[in-house]
Amino acid sequence: MIQPLADGPLDVIGDVHGEVEALDALLRELGYDAKARHPEGRRLVFVGDLCDRGPDSIEVIQRVQAWIAAGRAQCVLGNHEMNLLRDEPREGNGWFFDEDWHQDHGDPRFADCRPADVETRADIIHFLLSLPLVLERADLRIVHACPDSAALQAVRASKASNAVALYIEAEAALRAELQALDADPLCSEQGRRYHALMSQREVQPELMPLFALREARQHNGNPVRVLTSGIELPAAEPFWSTSKWRLLGRTRWWQQYDDPVAVIFGHYWRTPSGVAQPAHKGGIHGLFEDVPDDVWLGPSGNAFCVDHCVGLRFAERAEGVTAGFSGRLSAMRWPERELVMDNGRHSIT
Repeated sequence: MIQPLADGPLDVIGDVHGEVEALDALLRELGYDAKARHPEGRRLVFVGDLCDRGPDSIEVIQRVQAWIAAGRAQCVLGNHEMNLLRDEPREGNGWFFDEDWHQDHGDPRFADCRPADVETRADIIHFLLSLPLVLERADLRIVHACPDSAALQAVRASKASNAVALYIEAEAALRAELQALDADPLCSEQGRRYHALMSQREVQPELMPLFALREARQHNGNPVRVLTSGIELPAAEPFWSTSKWRLLGRTRWWQQYDDPVAVIFGHYWRTPSGVAQPAHKGGIHGLFEDVPDDVWLGPSGNAFCVDHCVGLRFAERAEGVTAGFSGRLSAMRWPERELVMDNGRHSIT
């Protein structure tokens, strides 16, 4: 689940989210051909979240799978891949689940996404199970969301065969602790109220601090959740995001990142410079306010978020936008530390 990162120069690509056209444009900008071959022998590395929301997650996954098999690319798991592996229907992944689920629960914003048949779903699961949670070498680490030291240590110590097995192992280890928290009458009552309201957008739940702490413990006690979704803590108030009320908000873990190994990650919706920040609550957006999109983060300036919101294009399409999207697909060239975006922008960082 922690694998060696390839030697030599790399192009680390952010969350693709099924945006094939953006991927094609970025690869051209980086100098790759359609088979991911580069004249200088560079390799591609993907930070996860290949799928969901965009029009063709299947094509993106199958291309990356072929490039990995050819030795030209590597990829880590993101939280969206983990949702598929755990059989979890979520916003934007109806393309993967059966037709009845998509008809009953699908969002019209994703109606044009290419659907997967039974055979394709099986092939995708087989491929995703082969992917690591972390790629690393002496000078660089790749993870989807957060290179938390305790989570990394837990992965190194585990004998689980893949990320799903480790996820289940971690949940089992937490079970007694969570059952004790659930036995608290106040926590249990807050949990019941939250679950009754979590999908009703018109009714914002009240603060549920004890149950939020219980949820934070479940999240942060699972190394797979931390590596693919980051550290999350109780928000100041419940906030609506991706079709439900949430009690936990994302954190700027990079402000305390003191590991000498540089890290490149995705996940956090880093709005491109010059684009208006989307409305945000609870730490889902706005984590990079007043920070230019090409600045390295952390006390040592060795952490970089390469997710520049290409996943927002689904919402813009729903509003009738067909070109000039706000979100970008980007890559960080290593060791050059050059940011390259699908619209042709290059920035030495």
